[in-house]
Amino acid sequence: MTTRHEEPVLNPPQNEPPALQQQDKLINTFGYLILVIAVSLSAFQIWQGITSTISATYFRPVHLCWVLVLIFLHYPLIKTRQSVLYIPGRLVDLALCAVTVYAGYRMSIFDYNDIDHLLYGLGIEDLVAGCALLALLLEGCRRTVGWVMVLIAGLFLAYSAFGDMLPSAIATKAYSLQELIQFQIYSANGVFGSALGIAATTVFIFVLFGAFLEVTGAGKFFIDLAFSIAGRYRGGPAKAAVLASAGLGSISGSAIANTVTTGSVTIPMMKKLGYKPQQAAGIEAAASTGGQIMPPIMGAGAFVMAQFTGVPYSEIMLASIAPAILYFFCTLLYVHLMACKLNLQAVSRTEAVWQVMKQGAHHLIPLVMITVLLMMAYSPLLVGVAGCAAIIVTAGLRRHSRIGLKKFIAGMKNGALLALPISVACGAAGIIVGVVGQTGIGLQFTQFVMEFSGGYMLVALGLISIVALVLGMGLPVTAAYIVLAVMAVPMLGDFGLPLLTAHLIVFWLSQTSNVTPPIALAAFAGAGVANANPMKSSVEAFKLAGGLFIIPIMMAYTDLLNPQASTLEFVFAIVQTAAIILAIAIAIEGFLMQALSKWERIIAIVTVPFILLNPLNLGMVAIGIIVVLVFLQWRRAPQAKVQSQP
Repeated sequence: MTTRHEEPVLNPPQNEPPALQQQDKLINTFGYLILVIAVSLSAFQIWQGITSTISATYFRPVHLCWVLVLIFLHYPLIKTRQSVLYIPGRLVDLALCAVTVYAGYRMSIFDYNDIDHLLYGLGIEDLVAGCALLALLLEGCRRTVGWVMVLIAGLFLAYSAFGDMLPSAIATKAYSLQELIQFQIYSANGVFGSALGIAATTVFIFVLFGAFLEVTGAGKFFIDLAFSIAGRYRGGPAKAAVLASAGLGSISGSAIANTVTTGSVTIPMMKKLGYKPQQAAGIEAAASTGGQIMPPIMGAGAFVMAQFTGVPYSEIMLASIAPAILYFFCTLLYVHLMACKLNLQAVSRTEAVWQVMKQGAHHLIPLVMITVLLMMAYSPLLVGVAGCAAIIVTAGLRRHSRIGLKKFIAGMKNGALLALPISVACGAAGIIVGVVGQTGIGLQFTQFVMEFSGGYMLVALGLISIVALVLGMGLPVTAAYIVLAVMAVPMLGDFGLPLLTAHLIVFWLSQTSNVTPPIALAAFAGAGVANANPMKSSVEAFKLAGGLFIIPIMMAYTDLLNPQASTLEFVFAIVQTAAIILAIAIAIEGFLMQALSKWERIIAIVTVPFILLNPLNLGMVAIGIIVVLVFLQWRRAPQAKVQSQP
């Protein structure tokens, strides 16, 4: 949901009416208040990350209440400053902040070791505080994430309260308000579960890490480096957008922010080169979405996955390298096919790689450092804190990237504000996780999908993909992953898939929320930069991000993620996946080095099930057919051998 945020009015017009001058003073007051609270939150998070002084039982409520106060100040109830309701709306925001502080105070003094609340119920003040906090969380979600998340969380709460009224197949015990608040607020099973725990620690620190990268100029360095590598090839700006998004997106933690950041440079250049506006927006959105699955720092859901599975983050990172590279191979392939069909050429001149590295190679030091530390199985939270410190230190090595107090404060503020939607989304997702655990609806969902699929894993994966598409229309990535993980992972386990494989499949499918029509947030952000039709942009992004659906299937059917597989089996899985991506791409686009005939497109698509399922060991034959198609295209397009562009 797009909202207008509070920023100080530094130079208000002198001839404004008194009412508007009062509003400007109020806006300035709120702007500085937001600055102080946001910087304080970042400082508190760093301090907690280093010392871990406050136990998780009390730290998570403090974090959530701090975040909610900042949301009510930063995302006003009445967004139009000229409205007569603006000042009353701001008073309501302040009242909500006061209620949040009160609820947080009650959480901080609650004695979790006293079992009286389990035997006799909550006291009236604790019950009121719990109800208020639940309502405030949903309101904070509405302001930052949108209505869909609120409605889904509300639907699950209603199921917990009135489940006994439903048909017997999906009925459950009806829980009282006391039981619901005890479970959701005064335990670690609901709002303050592991999802919010990860958002309040590791995810927040890495979002802050990304904010410091931006203020030190590291983001611009990655974009320049990508252009120096790929800009001289056919469709260079588009390929540079993919590479820049792979590098920047893997550390920014936000596909939407990455789309706007890199897209402000790459989208105009793509349009100038000849890409249609919706194509430029779709390319940037698909590439930025891929940044969420690219190590070393993947999306927030990857840290939640480490908590859910008990698998060290370093193992998740290692397992994700090959699939992530294959995803970007898929995106680059579509970008290249578009460039060939439109007969686009390279940009006239690009800066040499060595010149870019000479100016900004020091920005790579923090990335190398955090990658090494994560591989050495250090705590991701401490690695993130060390990474933030390393950015500031290394930026100081060169005069042009050195930051002063003003930029440091800007980084602290931006990091806190960027983390707001993630924290409240994880808190709301905790409601869903809590209801699933309390009512057992997850088991019913598993049984339903198993029965409907007829025991065929491919059908079950298709059903999960549909659920992911529906969730992706309104939920942010992390929330969609948490819901899918709770509901679908047990079912995938019934098919014999290892726990990490099942979670990675679900994690990949949850990424579709950024590129799935009719609500594709990253594609819409790209459309805004490109001045393109949002729906057409989302369709292009959906096509370019096809790897999000193809690769999870290959994870299930091949040795792409199997740690027991031999090197030969692993390489064959990579070849299988690349061949399927190529076959589908040329069948859809009808073009490789030149236009394909109808029969060539049919042959390409027919090879897909043989490569996937490898019946009677015919997979290699099908791969050979794709190789022959590529060879014939190369032979029939002699100009391709003369041109230097790939």
